[in-house]
Amino acid sequence: MLTRRSALGLLFAPAVLGAPASPGLLRRAHAAAPAAFAALRRADARGRSPEEDAQDEDLWAEIGRLFPVDRAVLNLNNGGVSPTPATALEAQRRYQEEANTAPAYTLWRHQEPRREAVRAQLAQAFGADPEELAIVRNASEGLEALQLGRDLPAGARILCSDQDYPRMLTTFEQRAAREGLTIDRIQLPTAAEDDEEILARYREAWHEQTRLVLVSHAIFLTGQVLPVSALQALCAERGATLLVDGAHAFAHLDFRLDELGVESYVTSLHKWLCAPHGNGLIYLRKPAIGDFWPLMAAAAEQKNDIRKFEETGTRPAAPALAIAESISLHQAIGAARKLARLYRLRDLWLRPLLTLSDRVRLHTSLTPGRSTAMALVSFDGLDPAALAGWLWDEHRILVTTILHPQFSGLRISPSLYTTPAELARFVATLEHALTHGLTRRAR
Repeated sequence: MLTRRSALGLLFAPAVLGAPASPGLLRRAHAAAPAAFAALRRADARGRSPEEDAQDEDLWAEIGRLFPVDRAVLNLNNGGVSPTPATALEAQRRYQEEANTAPAYTLWRHQEPRREAVRAQLAQAFGADPEELAIVRNASEGLEALQLGRDLPAGARILCSDQDYPRMLTTFEQRAAREGLTIDRIQLPTAAEDDEEILARYREAWHEQTRLVLVSHAIFLTGQVLPVSALQALCAERGATLLVDGAHAFAHLDFRLDELGVESYVTSLHKWLCAPHGNGLIYLRKPAIGDFWPLMAAAAEQKNDIRKFEETGTRPAAPALAIAESISLHQAIGAARKLARLYRLRDLWLRPLLTLSDRVRLHTSLTPGRSTAMALVSFDGLDPAALAGWLWDEHRILVTTILHPQFSGLRISPSLYTTPAELARFVATLEHALTHGLTRRAR
């Protein structure tokens, strides 16, 4: 099955990184927490704009120390899955050890009920009612629950795009094969600068039988942002259900779910919220909850309870409980300041790169509001898969290879712990490749 890690040759998978991180690395990162939060409080007191704070390298150095990462590797694929800050990692370890002391009591009776506090924190931080949020394992699980859980009449049609995530397209294809449904797939422009052009393509592909529509808030290939609020209005007007894949927009772009105005929204929390790995979220407006079946059976009385999507049997509570620490860091940084920093990191590598050579091609809009801080670039005369392999083999720089029928290239996604010096090294390495080719050291 196509997954977020292996589909159509989309991602370059390097060799094993090496030995796991030492316990000392985690201890040092956890010890950095007081200084990081103090630096954020000082920044708040100064009253500067998010854009001004985004350039305060002392501030971001303190925040970067929270992430116990291997600095011998330059990880520019944080869009795939993010490192977890030490505060959340330590909480996860603590909860796991606690659960192991007497699992039938500590896990089921003590920890599972505490998920409600995390649900409430997520609701407060991102603009939702706690009764509209289900904590699941990832965006794929959450989306499949909604894609497969909505009853559709015979002859119904499903509308999606050629840039939706492959696993989600596979999910629709399997359902269509089993139920005799029809999938209509539109081609989206890259990079799109006009919301009306995008909406027009959905309208043109619409049929009287269109009942289910999938859209990516931010496209995983390029970081392009799509007009999900306007598309929700179109679906409501025409009697269709909209499913929003928010894997790359949630805790990345600055928005609240209640302001977005969508009926459903699904995301992974281990991407831009930097929560422990294996956490995702389903947001479903209360009136719509009863319209969907869960993937795993739930009691009939749970029909209108969002928790029906969490009925998966015995599971560790530790990763979900530790989400609270990632929320705390996200709130301390602030959504606007975080986005400003991510845009600054993008500009630190992308703008110098665009001036290096006319062989550099950008497939992501730089217009404010049109894209996330991820970007897709390609280089005339350099095969993207070969370039990604060379970056890893020779320089230990990890990037994402994108191979799509319309375009190909490298998707670059720094994160909060990435430093300007690391991005300067990345640009210098690409300059070498453009000037001298993919030269390799003698072994």
